[in-house]
Amino acid sequence: MLRRRGGIFEIRCDGWDLMSNRAYHSEQMLGRLACTGLAGAARVLIGGLGMGYTLRAALDALPAAACVTVVEMFAQVVDWNRGLLAGLAGRPLDDARVAVCRADVATLLDEAAFDAILLDVDNGPDAAMLADNATLYTTKGLHRLRAALTPGGRLAVWSADPSPRFEARMTECGLDWQRTDVAARGAPDDPLHTLYMAQVRP
Repeated sequence: MLRRRGGIFEIRCDGWDLMSNRAYHSEQMLGRLACTGLAGAARVLIGGLGMGYTLRAALDALPAAACVTVVEMFAQVVDWNRGLLAGLAGRPLDDARVAVCRADVATLLDEAAFDAILLDVDNGPDAAMLADNATLYTTKGLHRLRAALTPGGRLAVWSADPSPRFEARMTECGLDWQRTDVAARGAPDDPLHTLYMAQVRP
């Protein structure tokens, strides 16, 4: 459901607040941290379109030859990003480097090797919006994500809160990872969101 109050837009699913244009700094940081330094024809997979802020930041950090596949399950979200919400993040779906796929992000993990995979499909590893998404954050799911990355490839995961269980699973799967706590709107007194950056050892 898309809700508008004046200039404030909110995307909700099953009663959960998923995204708002009031607080998107952490989504921008997710895209920036995951994609800065990727070179050449880098292949990037982004799970979750939201309001386009993660995608916009990724595109701004990527070279002209990069290719970004955005996976979004809900047709309404794609339509909103091509219509009413398009201007919020600077119309990232108009970028020629972007391909949109209507699917579950897990279905693409066996199809190609990616230089970076960004997951912003839930409120975090401990707060999956859809039951099937929870498998992405299990040990089995992390092994699949790792196998879908090139040597030295990056996995970036957005979370509303820290997840010690997820951290333990990343270590168990042999991923080198780092946690960064980021202000929701970029202000010192904002609530913090958690970004996990993991890398496959070359």
